[in-house]
Amino acid sequence: MIKVTFTLDELTIERLRRTAARLSKPQSHVIREAVREYEARSAKLSDEERTRLLAVVDRMVQEPPTRSAADVDAELRAIRTARRRWGRRRDRPSR
Repeated sequence: MIKVTFTLDELTIERLRRTAARLSKPQSHVIREAVREYEARSAKLSDEERTRLLAVVDRMVQEPPTRSAADVDAELRAIRTARRRWGRRRDRPSR
């Protein structure tokens, strides 16, 4: 583990000490759990981010396509063929 130093306000320290005492766990353990939970919670989109991204998708759906479906299908076929050709080769000698 890495030892670090943080500066926290008195109210936060009081809460940390109370929580650690109530859970009978070291303060460092309480901090690790709190950071892990905060990361998991903050990984989700906020309402503002979700609204902004949905607006982008709405604009994309409203715009007319720039190419025909046949052109897109042909490009996808070409990409898949190229990937298969340069992918793993089964006839390589094993090491």
